[in-house]
Amino acid sequence: MDLLRFITAGSVDDGKSTLIGRLLYDSKNILTDQLEQLEKQSKNKETGGIDLALLTDGLRAEREQGITIDVAYRYFSTPNRKFIIADAPGHVQYTRNMITGASNASLVIILVDARQGVVEQTRRHSIIASLLKIPHVVVAINKMDLVDYSRDVFNDIVIDYAAMARQLNLEDIAYIPMSALLGDNIVDRSEKMDWFEGKPLLQFLEEIETDNDINHTDSRFQVQLVIRPQTEELHDYRGYAGKVISGIYKKGDVVKILPSGIESSISKLEIAGQEVEEVFAPQSVVIQLKDDIDISRGDTIVKAGENIKVGNELQTLLCWMDEKPLHSGNKYYLQHNSRLVRAVVKSIEYKLDVNTLQQLPVEGPVKLNEVVRATIKTASPLVFDSFAEISANGSAILIDETSNSTVAAVLFQ
Repeated sequence: MDLLRFITAGSVDDGKSTLIGRLLYDSKNILTDQLEQLEKQSKNKETGGIDLALLTDGLRAEREQGITIDVAYRYFSTPNRKFIIADAPGHVQYTRNMITGASNASLVIILVDARQGVVEQTRRHSIIASLLKIPHVVVAINKMDLVDYSRDVFNDIVIDYAAMARQLNLEDIAYIPMSALLGDNIVDRSEKMDWFEGKPLLQFLEEIETDNDINHTDSRFQVQLVIRPQTEELHDYRGYAGKVISGIYKKGDVVKILPSGIESSISKLEIAGQEVEEVFAPQSVVIQLKDDIDISRGDTIVKAGENIKVGNELQTLLCWMDEKPLHSGNKYYLQHNSRLVRAVVKSIEYKLDVNTLQQLPVEGPVKLNEVVRATIKTASPLVFDSFAEISANGSAILIDETSNSTVAAVLFQ
């Protein structure tokens, strides 16, 4: 079944958590015991209502303050599609946290309070969507019940946002008027807004086409596991298992193994133990080669003649996620898909203001949630693309050597 990853973003109290709760509730993705717990915890239970925001505001501190601090992930499915939702923080000081949740999203839902219209935080989240090249944007104009479901209010917000979107080069944008609290245009069409001719949100999410978001031109396959059964039946079997990051591979294709640069050809392709003639992104497959080559986890198989970056000095956009500050010269592990290498932050060129995309001078260490342009040097060569070209092969994380915790999201430039 097809999978859609999307993220919700917006200002505080725009209704992001309520929207996700409504999607889960109305699509029957809440278990009975979860529903009973919600009814007990709901602040407004004396009125007979359920506080759907509690489904995503998982931390106690968040619940006590009524805000979302960290990115909260939820999973649900319908008969047509599976979904992974990331609920991004709304407060200004947590805006940069959105980058971690949005870096692999295909779609962003930006909530706008119908009473407030397009505000500064709307612009901030839209800038990040533009920066991360998120291909699809839904502007969810929420709380329409508080403006009497006014068509004029909706149209004015659409005009304002469209003008900003043109400046940011956001292209595929859909506008949906709704009330997350009351369920208008979330799962079912709202009779109170019969002037709106578009689809309700869930139907839109089920039907949006994402096939064109995947690069089927440039071949990228990184080895996750070398399969060597070494049994009598499969004595000479050597397969390379992994996920096709992008492109199409066919039996007989001449390929190059990187970073070694050795060439061979594909002798066999398998999916779930069955031989096939071709594979394509994002399938998980096993590739067998004609020649016996020394290939390890993290090596990359591309079609011969393709242009791809190989090197150990990387220009990156780095979002710092650790309480301990970042200094030039700090050493970490860099995890790029299945490849893990030692790395050092060689230099920090500038800080990026995510509110304006202005480049600011570096003054002192890099602090939590700051975004910087940095040069990273790795102990061994990396095979990579820029994030803008192939995002799945253009991102990584930095890991602290001592605590083994993630300290930064890395986008290759």
